[in-house]
Amino acid sequence: MYQMVQMEDTVRIPPSELGEDQDAVVKTLVHREFEGRLNKKHGFTVLAADIERLGEGRLVHGDGAVYQRVRFNALTFKPEVGEIVEGTICEVVEFGAFVRFGPLDGLLHMSQIMNDYLNVDLGQERLVGKETGRTLAIGDRVRARLVTVSLNELSPRESKIGLTMRQPGLGKIEWLEEDRDPNAPKPVRQGGGGRGGPRGGGRGPRGPPRGDGGN
Repeated sequence: MYQMVQMEDTVRIPPSELGEDQDAVVKTLVHREFEGRLNKKHGFTVLAADIERLGEGRLVHGDGAVYQRVRFNALTFKPEVGEIVEGTICEVVEFGAFVRFGPLDGLLHMSQIMNDYLNVDLGQERLVGKETGRTLAIGDRVRARLVTVSLNELSPRESKIGLTMRQPGLGKIEWLEEDRDPNAPKPVRQGGGGRGGPRGGGRGPRGPPRGDGGN
């Protein structure tokens, strides 16, 4: 998921900054232009380091700026289908919950949370199992598997990241601890009808991106 990769690209040094220390200017431009940027090959560039200029910059007729080739080491974050992640519930919606892991949000659809009917309590921002009484709420830590990863470089809001917890060893961290300890107190069952909810949209990077969810 996290990895260090070496990247090469070009930054545009505006005419107003040509009289400044070019190494310092280039470093500022690389941080500004590449950190937080999404591309399909490497995912998100979290941090750029060891920035260096490659050769002399290139002037473009009628522009006035200098186009400088640069090389840097980048800490990147790229989710892969099948990968297990731990994250925090950051939003509860009618069709499930969003989980924040690293710089991304992914969707846990109703059908992928547990083998139980779920009641949606938007007032309390939680989901409640009809038979088990187990709850999933804002701030809960969970372990899930990535089942859908489609990063949209041109339109990050259309990125699709879906999660599941319906496999052994996955779920809310407290549920996993309860399952390991048969003497742990069981939650009180909640009444009311269950809701499967319509399939909704998964969320990509934290901030603007948002798309469809998992299966």
